[in-house]
Amino acid sequence: MKKAVFLDRDGVINEVLTNRVKFVNKPRDLYFLPRVPEAIKKLNAVFDYIFVVTNQGGVGLGYTKEKQLIQIHEHMAEALKKKGAVIHEVVYCPHKPKEGCSCRKPNSKLIEDLAKKYDINLTFSYMVGDTDTDIIAGKKAGTKCVFLGKSDPLADAIFPDLAKAAEWIIEDSQNGKLNVLN
Repeated sequence: MKKAVFLDRDGVINEVLTNRVKFVNKPRDLYFLPRVPEAIKKLNAVFDYIFVVTNQGGVGLGYTKEKQLIQIHEHMAEALKKKGAVIHEVVYCPHKPKEGCSCRKPNSKLIEDLAKKYDINLTFSYMVGDTDTDIIAGKKAGTKCVFLGKSDPLADAIFPDLAKAAEWIIEDSQNGKLNVLN
């Protein structure tokens, strides 16, 4: 079985709710957070797969079309690839936030479906997110969870950004330990 890192998109990979961008509704609205390509490239060297698992309720709410969302994800993956960072697949929930679907995080269906498709051992995999819904989804799926931000009581580790988180994830995956909280 293989191991993977599952990344939320908004707030983990790209800016959102900043002076430069409020929501990412077009490829030109996607700005990588600092050191994200380098962090993903480092994770690529250790993990079999890197996935993006994201709630995109803006589709269901009519703020963006699914075709535009696919273009955004293609643009993101291509821009990362140019920097040597590979995203193996992007999956998303397009439904409205309160629609009650099984794929929207905090449900774990998107993660579990990828695990089945790619033969991933979730026990040796990681979910990285910036909201409690990301961490809950990862826990439900059986991954270790890393929170980007100040505090999340369910997370196995907490870091300010993906670059710092990637360092810990790589070290933890090689040591098999879960006792570090920063």
